[in-house]
Amino acid sequence: MGQLFRSERMVLSQVFLQSEAAYNCVAELGELGLVQFIDLSPHLNAFQRKYVNEVRRCDEMERKLRYVEKEVKGAKLTVNDSDTEVPAPHPREMIDLEANFEKIEVDMKEVNSNHETLQRNYLELTEHRHVLRNTTEFFAEAELFHQDREVEEARASGYSRFDVEEGVRQVRSQIKFGFVAGVIGRERVPSFEQTLWRVCRGNVFLRHMSIDEQLEDPSTGDEVFKHVFIAFFQGDQLGGRVKKVCEGFHATLYPCPENAMERSEMCTGVAKRLEDLKRVLVQTEDHRQRVLASAASNLWVWFVKVRKLKAIYHTLNLCNVDVTHKCLIAECWCPENELGRIRLALQHGNERSGSTVPSILNIVTTNEDPPTYNNTNKFTSAFQAIVDAYGVANYREINPAPYTIITFPFLFAVMFGDAGHGTLMALFGLWMILKEAKLIAAKSTNEMWTVIFGGRYIIFFMGLFSIYTGFLYNDFFSKSVNVFGSSWNVSGMVNFTEDLLDQNIKLQLDPVQTYSGDPYPYGFDPIWQLSENKLNFLNPFKMRISIIFGVTHMMFGIFLSFFNYMSRREYSRIFLEFIPQVLFLGLIFGYLVSLIFFKWLAYDASTSKSAPSIINIFIFMFMVSNKPELYMYSGQFYVQVVLLVVAVLCVPIMLFGNPIYLLIKHSLKKNTFQPKMRFSTLLMQRLNRQEDSMGIAINDSLDEQFQTESSSQGNSLEGSLEEDGVGTRTKEEFDFGELMIRQAIHTIEFCLGCVSNTASYLRLWALSLAHAELSEVLWTMVMHNGLALTLLPVSFGWVALVPVFVAFADMTAAILLLMEGLSAFLHALRLHWVEFQNKFYKGEGYLFVPFSFAKILEAEEE
Repeated sequence: MGQLFRSERMVLSQVFLQSEAAYNCVAELGELGLVQFIDLSPHLNAFQRKYVNEVRRCDEMERKLRYVEKEVKGAKLTVNDSDTEVPAPHPREMIDLEANFEKIEVDMKEVNSNHETLQRNYLELTEHRHVLRNTTEFFAEAELFHQDREVEEARASGYSRFDVEEGVRQVRSQIKFGFVAGVIGRERVPSFEQTLWRVCRGNVFLRHMSIDEQLEDPSTGDEVFKHVFIAFFQGDQLGGRVKKVCEGFHATLYPCPENAMERSEMCTGVAKRLEDLKRVLVQTEDHRQRVLASAASNLWVWFVKVRKLKAIYHTLNLCNVDVTHKCLIAECWCPENELGRIRLALQHGNERSGSTVPSILNIVTTNEDPPTYNNTNKFTSAFQAIVDAYGVANYREINPAPYTIITFPFLFAVMFGDAGHGTLMALFGLWMILKEAKLIAAKSTNEMWTVIFGGRYIIFFMGLFSIYTGFLYNDFFSKSVNVFGSSWNVSGMVNFTEDLLDQNIKLQLDPVQTYSGDPYPYGFDPIWQLSENKLNFLNPFKMRISIIFGVTHMMFGIFLSFFNYMSRREYSRIFLEFIPQVLFLGLIFGYLVSLIFFKWLAYDASTSKSAPSIINIFIFMFMVSNKPELYMYSGQFYVQVVLLVVAVLCVPIMLFGNPIYLLIKHSLKKNTFQPKMRFSTLLMQRLNRQEDSMGIAINDSLDEQFQTESSSQGNSLEGSLEEDGVGTRTKEEFDFGELMIRQAIHTIEFCLGCVSNTASYLRLWALSLAHAELSEVLWTMVMHNGLALTLLPVSFGWVALVPVFVAFADMTAAILLLMEGLSAFLHALRLHWVEFQNKFYKGEGYLFVPFSFAKILEAEEE
C-alpha cells in the first residue's frame, strides 16, 4: 500500500535462458505475472521468428477448439470452469493435444455430416408425404377445371350440350394432361405463381397449399415454412417450361402417381420409411450428445493449455538467439522489489527442465523511461482506473489514486447530498460487495453491468459520503429530520390563531426576530425546509462552501507537485514554480476564502445587513480602488494592495525563472566541458609524440589510462546533470526558444486556470441545489398531488398509496439515482481530471503490461 502513492521502482533486466530450459522458465514467469518482455527483434515480422511454426500449430489447435465449443454451445451444453489451476503443458504434450483435437474434430464433422444427411432425408420424406396427401384434392379440382373449360369452348362454337359432352369424352381419351408436384418456400409462392403464368401464357393450372407441420432446415437448424403445389399443363414443350421455372425458384419436385390407389400405396411406404429414419435420427442425436458432453467436460482445460502454449511461444519469439544457438537472450522490465521472486521462478523453471546450467538475470543500466506499475487490489483498482482513464502517470510520478479514494466520493456527495438517496446507493454497493464472488462466477456479458460492478467500491463510498452530507444538509428524500429540536421560535412574531392557520399563510424566517440563540447541534435547522426564504439562505452558503472546497482542493494539488520536484531532484523548480504558484493562488483566492470565514465570524444576525459584499471587495481589490465602505477591518486596503502586488510579481518569476536558469546552467556546463576536451586533445598529442620512443606497449597503457579518465569524467558529468534534474535530455541540443514557449503556455494556463478552475467548482453548489429542488418537486408532484387527486377518503387512502408510491419509487430510481447520480459522477470526475490533477500530474507515461497467464486468459474470455 505504501507504493500506491508512487509507482513501483522498475529495473531493466537481461535474462540468459538455456535453450532446453527457456520454455519452462518463461512458463514460470507467466504464472508469476511480474515481467514485461521487450521485443528485441522489432524489424522481423511474425513469419521470420524462430518459433513461428509452434505458434501456427497453436492457432490451428485453437481453431479446432473453437469449432468444438461452437458445437457444444449449439447443443445447449455448459462449459464449466475448473477450480483447479491448470499448469502450462510440456512442449512434448503438444503432439498429444494435436492428435486428440484432430480426432475430435474429425469425429464431430463425421457425426454432423451423417446427422445433417439423415435430417435432409427426413425433410424430403416429410415433404413427399405432404405432397401425396394434398394432391388428391388438387386432382379432383383440376379435372373439373379442364372439363368446364372445354365445354365452354365447344358451346361457344354452337354445339348442343349432348354433342359437347360426347366430344369432350372423345378428346380427353385422346389428349392426356401432364403435371408436376412438389414443395416450394412460402416466401417464393407469389413470384413463382406470377412467373409461371407469364411463361406459360396462362395455359397452366396451379394450386398450392401451406404445410402446417413445423419443418427444420438441416443446414442451419432454422424453422422453414413451405407450400405444396401441383401444376397441370398440356404438351411436353409446356411441361419443359414449367420444370425450368420450378428449378429457377429452387422448388423440390417429388414423384406423384395420378391414380389414387397408387398414391395411397406410395404414401404408406413413405410413412414407414419416416418411422425407421426417425429411430435412426434419435440414436444419432444421442451419440452426438455423448461426444459433445465428453468434449465439454475437458474443453476449458484444453483452452487453458493451448493459450498458455501459444503465449509462451509468442514470448520466446521476442528473444534473441546467441551465436552458438544454445542460449536465448531476453530483456524485460520488472519491479525492483520482486527480483527475488523472479529469480526463484527462473530456478524452478530450470529444475523442471532438468537443466544443469542456471538462467542468469542481470540488471541493465538504461536511459529509457520505465513503465508505470501501480500495485493495486480489488478495492484500489477502481479508483486507479479513474486516474488512468485520464492518462497513465509518468514513472515515479505522484499517484492521485490514494487521494481520490476520499476526495472523489466526497465531492460527489457535496453535489448529491441526500441521506435517503445515499442510503439506497450505499446498500446497492454493499450488496455487490457481499455478493461479488457469485457475481464474478456468473460472468455476465452485459457491458454496462460490468462497468457498474467494477465500480462497486466507488458506489459504496459515494453512498456513505452522501449520507454524511445529507445529514449536514438535513435532507432525507427532500424532507428534514427534526432530531434535536428547532432553534427557531416564531411564536413571538406571529400569533398563530386558528383563523390565521386556515388562511394558509407563508412566513419567512427573520434571524433577528425568530432566532432563539442556541444553534442547531448538527447540520441545518429542519425549519428551513418550511421557510419561503430557504433558497436565499442555501444559495450563498453552498456557493461559498464550493469556493472553499475548490481552493483547498487546488492548493492541495499544487503542494503535491512539490514532492514531484523533490523526487526528480528539480530543486530549482521549487523556488521558480512551486512557491510562486502557491503565493499566486493563496494571496488571491486564498484571501477570498479568508474573507468568507472572516465575514461568518465577524457579523451576526443583527449586523449582517451592514456587511459588505465579498464580490465587490474582490472587484475593487483588482481595480486598486479605495472604498472604505467595503472594508471589514482596518488597513484592509493596504493589505490587499500588498497581496495583489506580490501575486502579480509571481507571474514573471513563473514565466522567465526556469528558462533563464536552464539557459545559464547550460552555458556554464558547456564552458566547463570544453576545457576537459582540450586537455584530452593535448594528452592525445603527447601520447602520439612519445609513441616512437617509448614503444607500442607504453602507448597502449597510456591509452587505456586516458579512456578510463575520460569515461569517469563523462560519468561524473552525467551524474551531475541528473542530480540537477536535467537528466540525460540535456545532452540534446538546447533550444531556449522552444523552452520559453512551453513555459509561457504553462504560466498562462496556470494563471487563467486559477480563475476558471475556481469558478468550475461552483458546479458543487449548482448540482446540489438542482438535486434538492428536483427531489422536492418529485415528492410534491407525485406523492402529495398524486394522493390528493385520488379524491378518496382518509380511511381508504392506503388504496391509492400503493400505485402512487410505486410511481414515486420508479422515478426516484430512474431520475434521482441514475440520471442525477451519473451527472454528479461525471462532474466529480471532471473536477479531478482538470481542476485537481493538472496542478501536478502529467499523465504521459505508459502502463506496465506484464506477461501474465491470468490476464491473458481473462482477456481471451472477454
